[in-house]
Amino acid sequence: MSIIVWIVIGGLAGWIASLIMKTDGGFLKNIVTGVVGALIGGFLMDFLGQAGFTGFNVWSFVVALVGSIVLLALINLITGKKS
Repeated sequence: MSIIVWIVIGGLAGWIASLIMKTDGGFLKNIVTGVVGALIGGFLMDFLGQAGFTGFNVWSFVVALVGSIVLLALINLITGKKS
């Protein structure tokens, strides 16, 4: 899969996660959050015995979104504020 496509998916997942978690970090932070969140989501799915990333599809986007939400929740927990 093209790295650009994964960055776009990560950016979209990060943006939606920031809306759900009511945070505002800007364009670049949304992309970084989405990409790192996608990695977290993939590891979580592997840990749970489920498929993580299966290509450019809805499931991979959901995994990235869940990972992004988990990442934002952890950041908020550690910093004590909304990022």
